[in-house]
Amino acid sequence: MLGIYAIRLESLKARFKVFRDKSASSVPVGALYSDIYHTVIVAPATSNTVAKCAYGFSDSLPTNMFAQAGKLGIPGIVFACDTEPVVVTRAPHEWVTLKPRRIELDNVERLRAIDHCRVVCSPAELEAALDQRLHELALAWNTSSS
Repeated sequence: MLGIYAIRLESLKARFKVFRDKSASSVPVGALYSDIYHTVIVAPATSNTVAKCAYGFSDSLPTNMFAQAGKLGIPGIVFACDTEPVVVTRAPHEWVTLKPRRIELDNVERLRAIDHCRVVCSPAELEAALDQRLHELALAWNTSSS
């Protein structure tokens, strides 16, 4: 997906710890048990990922990380894509207007009700949620990719 939007993986690695799903998510998920991660972020979360998280499916790296983090009491922040009756979004080659169905909107609401989960609806809300989480932990942004 990153290539479609002309985003280089290296640019993300400069600021964040990035995991790539190579079909076996047990290694990154197992890292949650070592008590070094304080927050799991799923961003962006497609309607498919939101639905899986909302109903407890954990069959991909993002959904498995989300489920296991919740079981450990580690807060999750989910940047859900389809959160409003009309969504204007960037497709690979143009801007498109989407009208999420009731089921997508209901899944976002179901996700909001899950323990240890915060749903955000924009990049600005995501940044604010991250700032708040770091403030709660008396931490600052770490842009190292070590």
